[in-house]
Amino acid sequence: MREIDTHRRQLLQWTLASLPALPTMLVALGGLGMAPPAAAAASGAHDFDFFLGNWRVHHRRLRKRLAGSRDWDEFEGSSRCQALLGGLVNVNESESRRGGQTYNGLGIRAYDAASGLWADWYLDGGKPTSIEAAGSGRFAGGVGTFLADETFEGKPVKVRGIFTPVTADTCQWEQAFSPDEGRSWETNWIMRYTRV
Repeated sequence: MREIDTHRRQLLQWTLASLPALPTMLVALGGLGMAPPAAAAASGAHDFDFFLGNWRVHHRRLRKRLAGSRDWDEFEGSSRCQALLGGLVNVNESESRRGGQTYNGLGIRAYDAASGLWADWYLDGGKPTSIEAAGSGRFAGGVGTFLADETFEGKPVKVRGIFTPVTADTCQWEQAFSPDEGRSWETNWIMRYTRV
């Protein structure tokens, strides 16, 4: 348990240390400019307000991706999300327990009022100095869809993340990979959130 606490403390220290540089990082990583909160208030800047707070999370994760597998792992976790920079940014710290081990991660989302797009990054607690490529997207009809270009097992894939607020106390995130430029998708991770 001591290793987990130390690891979690290091992750939180990195996060807190990086927050003052977040606006600069957003410009560098995604060409995102920071709009004044007043301008953002009339836009999609509050699309993620449903996600703020504390959650229990039920994970359903495909064991083998892009292999035609139908074999899923199911495990439990928790998440806590808070808004920063007047609501233009939100950060959620997550913890899950799988196979007798505890895993930590950090989701970071930032809103660009000029384009109306959100950027969505994930920081894996097992590799806290390496941040994944940002997914980019927006909400339409209450559903947030985010796309990114990444690699999986050395091959290029498109990654799609979908956020769906279901009720005031439940929501869902699901991830899918496409090895063929978006012509077909395989859902490989579903997270169902219940507010605590």
